[in-house]
Formats: sequence, structure tokens, C-alpha cells
Amino acid sequence: MDKKVTYHEQTDVENTLRLRDVLKTLPPFCKDFFRAIEPRTTTKTRISYAYDIRIFFQFLLEQNPAFRDWSIDAFTVDVLDQLTAVDLEEYEEYLKVYQAGDKTETNGERGLKRKMSSLRSFYAYYFKREMIHTNPTVLVDVPKIHQKSIIRLEADEVALLLDYIEHGGDDLTGQKKVYYEKTKDRDLALVTLLLGTGVRVSECVGLDIEDVDFKNNGIKVTRKGGNEMVVYFGPEVEKALKNYLEVRKNIIPVEGHEHALFYSTQRKRIGVQAVENLVKKYARQVTTTKKITPHKLRSTYGTALYQETGDIYLVADVLGHKDVNTTKKHYAALDDSRRRQAATAVKLRED
Repeated sequence: MDKKVTYHEQTDVENTLRLRDVLKTLPPFCKDFFRAIEPRTTTKTRISYAYDIRIFFQFLLEQNPAFRDWSIDAFTVDVLDQLTAVDLEEYEEYLKVYQAGDKTETNGERGLKRKMSSLRSFYAYYFKREMIHTNPTVLVDVPKIHQKSIIRLEADEVALLLDYIEHGGDDLTGQKKVYYEKTKDRDLALVTLLLGTGVRVSECVGLDIEDVDFKNNGIKVTRKGGNEMVVYFGPEVEKALKNYLEVRKNIIPVEGHEHALFYSTQRKRIGVQAVENLVKKYARQVTTTKKITPHKLRSTYGTALYQETGDIYLVADVLGHKDVNTTKKHYAALDDSRRRQAATAVKLRED
């Protein structure tokens, strides 16, 4: 009997093959860096680094006069020593808006920070091994991330959203009605799971049928970094999942997708983009002022959990944040409102 290949194992294989293809478009010396970081990074991280580093070398070829007539193969590790902090500041400016083929790419604060962080790691590897003598990346300021207020659904909006998914097809006709009926139970289970557990959309689409344990009402998710963890759910999630599983029994999946928990209408494992699209579609019926994504459903869950328990460490653990400071940063505004309660909580003198 063939060994079951999990979604994450399959994704790792695909990312590894993609990384090999991207490495062919990078200077040969870059392979050493990617080989060195393999034990402490995921395939997803490495492919992200590879794309970021490729943009850097494309910038040198296109924008730096010293390398205009070069080919990508001509770059050796010595080139890193030829660049100054000013060159890297020019690269940072370039990243804000640049052309990639026919497409115009842009980066906000987070995109800039990630790409400059990738370059820092790249330089640090060769500097630490004394293959280069300078590291200008430490002289360039990393873009500051301005924290935005958390966008989330209020309790009444959550109820409206779930009600709409469950009964919103009443006014539909024709093909729209057919599609709605076909996907209603799946969509309700998906959105209820996201709202009721706070799992990431990538963790949700990666779930296999075997990862659901109704005996303990838990799902086994693979967190960022590859760690497995059981996240528990309540009766509303249980009911929505069981209803969907009755529908799922009648779906004959495409070969290779038999274990997937959630299927697309093509009878394959549903993808991240499809979940993002369906969340946006339903959320538009509930609120036009908030741009709701699966990540905002995660924020909605985190907020509700923190308001109910006041335990930031529990919220960090359940959401899978490695550092509680990440959680604190996201929920600082809620802390402020809790502190305000302290002003009236203690009476110094009875009236």
C-alpha cells in the first residue's frame, strides 16, 4: 500500500522543485547560501528568499551602470564587496515601484522590510564565513512598520455573516442558486472553522480528513515552521463540520486529493485563493466599509478570545505566535481599553 503523502509534504516537494528552477536564474555562488539555511528554514521561506534575491540581481543588471553589460552568470561573491550602503539604499528605493516584465510591482512597508531582511541574511552568510570583507546591509535602515488598527468583525457582524452563508441563497435563481446550494455547507464549515479557531488560511486548506478528531473536538494543524499542534473547537464548529462531512461523502475526489478535508468545485483540495475569494464574497454582504479576508477572521477570533479571557499568553499559544510580543503588538489597543476600566474599578471613598 502506498504511503499517504500529506499536503505539506507535497507542498515541500513542489517548493523544492521551484527553488531549483529559481536557482538556475541566480549567480552560481548563491547555491551555498540556500544549502546553508536549509536546516533552519522551511521550503516556503527559502523560495521567498530566492525570489527576493533574484530581484536584487535584476536591479543590479538594470539600474547599476557598473553591471549593465553583465550576465547573471558573471556575478561572483566578490561583487557583494563592491557595493556600498548607498547602492543598497537605491535598491530599497527601486523596490517601491519597479517593472517585472509587463507587470508593475509595488512594495509597501512590509514588502520592503521583508526584501531588505532577505538581503541582510544573504550578506550575513558570506560575511560570517569571511568570503566577503564588508556588510553594507547593516548600515541601511530597515523600513519602519507602522501598526494599523485591527480590522475585525463585531459580534453582530459575525452572526450576520454566518446567517447569510446559511440562508443567503433564498433570493437567488438559476445557476447562482445551483452553485450556492452546492457550496453552502462547505463554505459554512470553512468560515465557521476560521472564526471558531483562528487558524491561518494556509493551515485550513492543508487539513486532511484524518486531522479532524470529533472525540476531543480538535484539529491537527501544521504551523509556520512545520510544527504540529492540536487546536480545539466548540459545538458550533463541530456542527458545521459534521454537516459538511455528510455532503463530502458524496464527492468523488480527483486522484491524489482523496485525503483533503475541503474540496473545491473541481473535486480537488481547495486552495488559499479560493478561500480568500469566498470570504470576501460573503463579507461584502455584511459590511461594505471593512475589507474582510481570512486573516481578518483570525483577528476576529483573537480579539474575542482576548476579550473573554484577558490571557494574552493563551491567545498567543492558540494563534501559533512564537513570540508573545507579536500578539501584544496586535492587541495593544484592547489592552488600552482594559486599562481604562481600571480607572473606575477601584473606589477610594464610598458616596
